[in-house]
Amino acid sequence: MSISMPAPQVDGIRLTVMPFRTDAVIGTMGLPTLIQLVPSPRNQENKRALQYASGPQRRHAEVRGLVQRTIQKSSKGKNITPYAEYIAKGLTSRHGAGWSTPPVTLWLADELGWISDELVPGTAIRNIAVTPGSAVIAVDVETQVSAWHELYDDPTSFGLTHEALTAVRVPFELYWGLGVDDARQIFYDRNVEGVSVAKNLAMSMDQRDLCTQIARQVADAVKLEHNGELVALTKFLETRSRQLKKTGSELVTLSALREMAVTTLHGRRGLGLSPAQANAMPAGVSVEHATRRLTVLLSALISRLAVPFATRSAVSAPAVMAGIGIAAHQATGWAVEGRMLSEDELFSLLASVRWEREARYWHGVAASMNANGVLNFGGGAKDSGGRVANALLEPDSEYGRRIRGH
Repeated sequence: MSISMPAPQVDGIRLTVMPFRTDAVIGTMGLPTLIQLVPSPRNQENKRALQYASGPQRRHAEVRGLVQRTIQKSSKGKNITPYAEYIAKGLTSRHGAGWSTPPVTLWLADELGWISDELVPGTAIRNIAVTPGSAVIAVDVETQVSAWHELYDDPTSFGLTHEALTAVRVPFELYWGLGVDDARQIFYDRNVEGVSVAKNLAMSMDQRDLCTQIARQVADAVKLEHNGELVALTKFLETRSRQLKKTGSELVTLSALREMAVTTLHGRRGLGLSPAQANAMPAGVSVEHATRRLTVLLSALISRLAVPFATRSAVSAPAVMAGIGIAAHQATGWAVEGRMLSEDELFSLLASVRWEREARYWHGVAASMNANGVLNFGGGAKDSGGRVANALLEPDSEYGRRIRGH
């Protein structure tokens, strides 16, 4: 006599999804589900740990290696903790509503265990199940997946709790039934086919960058005469490109104005700082004090140079703006090197400068002249900002005399 077996049960991780093609769906899942579904990429590159891993875990690591780049000792790996910090600040409302992470792009290297009928007729919303041991790989935004693992492993280090993370929903898209070549192609398309956003445009959108905030406040505060009216410099600010157009009405780029804010804040060392480093305050200076001081100082400085700006002279070149910022740093009150300047002394140094875009003033300082006599200011702030600062601060030097027409 034999005993009857129970009806087959649907095993695996269940997800509620909506299809957008026959082999791909979108949806959201709880963070604990993501952690269970997609192992930590960092752990999967730990050869010692993999020696003691289960067979499915080792297979998962092998499949991942076919479609993903390595994390260890790479720029991608270095970005995991900053990304985790960014997410943590978002979850704790420190970014307000202005933060976002893209959906996680997952590839199931196996078939789905089960697909339900429509939950609500006509909506295409269904339940699916991923069977235990299936290899699910993040073929895009893997850094974000790694950051979620870091948060989940040690939430208290980021000011979070496991209870708070349990309530998080992570948007995702999931592909299945694809071969390795197709998964690799998705990786390529997501990472190569898209056009990168221009740095100047991206910077103009960053509302948390302190030096960009200061640059915008200065542009709002400075008033220039235009057609008999006083108009804010903001109206003449190029925010979408790092270069002024020959036929445009813009007088200065946001990137150049921000560079001036950076070098005014930090002095010469500001020329080599990353955006994150530029937002760090000098010793003993608060964000509030720096913002007030730079806004007042740079607004007064640019107002005194209104005519050179209005004529699109050399003053608006990034290298010249950076050099002016280095000189202005000596009048901030927190400079620790060089001769301290009063505002009047700073303005006096600038008043004697010939700002016309002519080789006899700027060749070899902030620009270079080609064989045809055409002057090019394309060297950039990092290349020429220091020379400009020396010429401004040392009137009796070779370059100091040159830019003053002597």
